[in-house]
Amino acid sequence: MNYKLKYFMFALLAAGALTSCSKMKDIGILNTGNYGDTSGTLKSVAGSMAIGFAAYQGDANYAKYFPIIAKEGNYLTPGNEMKHGSIVQSDGSLKFTSADAIVSQATAAGLNVFGHTLCWHSQQNATYIKSYAGITVPAATELLTNPGFESGTNGWSVFNTNGATITFTTGANAHAGTGYMQVVNPTSQTGNQWKVQVSSAAFATTPGKQYIISYWVKAAASGGSIRLSTGPSAAQYQGDQTIGTAWQQVSWTITATLTSTTFLFDMGQVANTYYIDDASVKEAVQTPSGAQVALKVDTAMNKFITGMVTHYKGTVKAWDVVNEPLTDNGTLRTGTNTGGVAAGSDIFFWADYSYNGVPKDYAVRAFQYAAAADPAALLFINDYNLESSKAKTDSMVAYITYLKGKGAKIDGIGTQMHCDALTTTYTGIDYMFQQLAATGLQVKISELDVTIKGSPTDPTIGDPQTLGYQAAMYQYIVNSYFKYVPAAQRYGITVWGVDDPDSWRAAKLPLLWDKNFAKKPAYSAVFNALKNAGK
Repeated sequence: MNYKLKYFMFALLAAGALTSCSKMKDIGILNTGNYGDTSGTLKSVAGSMAIGFAAYQGDANYAKYFPIIAKEGNYLTPGNEMKHGSIVQSDGSLKFTSADAIVSQATAAGLNVFGHTLCWHSQQNATYIKSYAGITVPAATELLTNPGFESGTNGWSVFNTNGATITFTTGANAHAGTGYMQVVNPTSQTGNQWKVQVSSAAFATTPGKQYIISYWVKAAASGGSIRLSTGPSAAQYQGDQTIGTAWQQVSWTITATLTSTTFLFDMGQVANTYYIDDASVKEAVQTPSGAQVALKVDTAMNKFITGMVTHYKGTVKAWDVVNEPLTDNGTLRTGTNTGGVAAGSDIFFWADYSYNGVPKDYAVRAFQYAAAADPAALLFINDYNLESSKAKTDSMVAYITYLKGKGAKIDGIGTQMHCDALTTTYTGIDYMFQQLAATGLQVKISELDVTIKGSPTDPTIGDPQTLGYQAAMYQYIVNSYFKYVPAAQRYGITVWGVDDPDSWRAAKLPLLWDKNFAKKPAYSAVFNALKNAGK
């Protein structure tokens, strides 16, 4: 494709996507990155405002880009190390090793650390939370030896026969598998079930706990009778069970009185042939009530938030407390409206289990726990696509008003701003900053990046023209931030990474340095926008 044709196509794309601009020349459509002098660093031209970068020690180029952060910025946000899934262990304990390492390195380099994040639906140890709260109940362990009679008499003992024939055999009369127990009782001994008995081996029990004993049984003729009893002492007795010719499952729940218990099949009352298979003894797992689950979920939230904020008190002075609480249409994020990801092992929706039955109040508790742990820390609510959805921006402002009315200490709003050079609109950016500033809270650009490649097959991989589009978008974002957010409310700007290959959107080349750690036109755009702010 020749350059003129390519330029024409991109101009059409830009004109369609950026209709809020009054003139094409205003968006720098022909700018290929000549943004002037960049002598100095981003933090040197930003004044007292925070300039930050996200970093993750697991990135391939971390050792190369960390010195750039220390030189260019004054803040570092750990990309993954402080998230629930990185901290909370399978037993619920908090392991700070990785987070401590990046915090120590950052503070030693003179960088402040922004804590990210305390209450999010993703990247959590959701398996632990669900187990702890009783949302998922582990399957009870089988306590019987040879419950399906597949190993003959192993685990079973004949106590009384009184003329009955008891065999442990295999064949077509099995309920499942091939093994089963057959009892031929030729004589009815009315009122004396105990005269034909087969006992299980002893199994460990805890006095006071309930256990479910079950088995499958059928008889050769209708009108059979069977019951269970417990041993070896302090016997409990099940009522007589009428048995027909079709397989039926019989269950009986007991409360253990001993530390070692047996149970017996009693079959002496009615003459018949009995077939017994697939016996089982398991502890009765108690499923907690909804209120019990909600309390446990709230306790787990409190433990994590309080543990994190307390551990880093005095070092980490600002936190993303509630992260991504809203869907793109502005509704509260729940397991129902966020789709199939709810089944993921690192996904947990706190709103689904709010302590007082009001889903949106989970965030009230999150802010209260963080404020109690460190009253001096600045606490933020953070979300994405606010620049792309007016409905989401309006909902965020309304939600903040609600939370503050409920007693939540909220000091600031983080707008992530994962933008695109051609599809993000200037009008959306301006509207968002105006509305967020109107809250009177601190406003932080929290996870800034700007993509320039539409798809993996897009041939425009960082050519001068698209790099110019990217630079123009970065520049506009910074300019709009300074224009609409008063100086007292500007917390700062954090770019979500340093070099393109280590970005979570690496294929779309979204950051200020390229794969060779050369400054891109976007860097120059940000530098000069900061330098010229207010002039």
